[in-house]
Amino acid sequence: MQKDANIDWKNLGFGYTKTDFRYISIWKDGKWDDGKLSEDNMLTMSESSTALHYGQQCFEGLKAYRRKDGTIQLFRPDENAKRFNRSASRLLMPEVPVEKFIDACKQVVKANEHFVPPYGTGATLYLRPFLIGVGHNLGVKPAPEYIFCVFCSPVGAYFKGGMTPVNFMITEEYDRAAPHGTGDVKVGGNYAASLLAHEDAVKKGFADCIYLDAKTQTKIEEVGAANFFGITQNNEFITPNSPSILPSITRYSLMHVAKEYLGLEVKERDVYVDKLDEFKEAGACGTAAVITPIGGIEYKGKLHVFHSETEVGPVTKKLYDTLYGIQFGDVDAPEGWIYEVK
Repeated sequence: MQKDANIDWKNLGFGYTKTDFRYISIWKDGKWDDGKLSEDNMLTMSESSTALHYGQQCFEGLKAYRRKDGTIQLFRPDENAKRFNRSASRLLMPEVPVEKFIDACKQVVKANEHFVPPYGTGATLYLRPFLIGVGHNLGVKPAPEYIFCVFCSPVGAYFKGGMTPVNFMITEEYDRAAPHGTGDVKVGGNYAASLLAHEDAVKKGFADCIYLDAKTQTKIEEVGAANFFGITQNNEFITPNSPSILPSITRYSLMHVAKEYLGLEVKERDVYVDKLDEFKEAGACGTAAVITPIGGIEYKGKLHVFHSETEVGPVTKKLYDTLYGIQFGDVDAPEGWIYEVK
């Protein structure tokens, strides 16, 4: 470790901390430049940039983890790169080569090594790669230039006092994504559209809302900004199958863990909101928390409780412990999942 970041790691929240370096690369005249590290955390762009007016931007989220031996690793950054490029293509933005994406992440982690929290604190270094359309433009069309940037910020353990189930409500007033829309890519407009629904759920005493499919309003799609999974009475791992769901890297990792490490049968299929009683446990999964246990779901004025509103279900706990262990290097990972930062 190069120097002391002077951070109270165990009391660190999930927020922005300015670090020393970020990576920036410019696309212009049909190609990317070599990219470089910068100490400046402010971006300058044209007032007419498409990112500002037409939402031409996408992003990713991943983490760097400090292992027990002090080394640092990334978890499946190649999958983030591939999803990033699917998002970019959907909005007619240039793809960032997978190798360039991973190299940028590694450069940022290495340059900010002293911001990677110590092993055992539960804290991590969060990486935010993003791509924005910039340059002078007025009409609704792709930007003439693009900025690819990766910055990082140390973030605290998501669960301060251990995992505790939280309750969610089904929203019938708001849709997250339209059929054939942008629900399956990680673009800012999806999140801007979710703010009001989230605020409404919190005001009613819930952690967030659960969105149903926009076409029939009968099937669970996403839990706020996370993916849904349930454990059936027969110990099957079930997760929704829909073209409007963001393909979560955490979810697909959990599907592998459920099958290969825990021996569960895994299925992607429709999850009908009126058949919640088929599940004995349920959770939301994503990069920030790995798993957020779902205590109960309110639908049409009734709260359906799964395993418990206060205790985490045993299968959910095993899933969390296994994947968390892989991410921090305490459990052997499947081949190709771990990238060491040297």
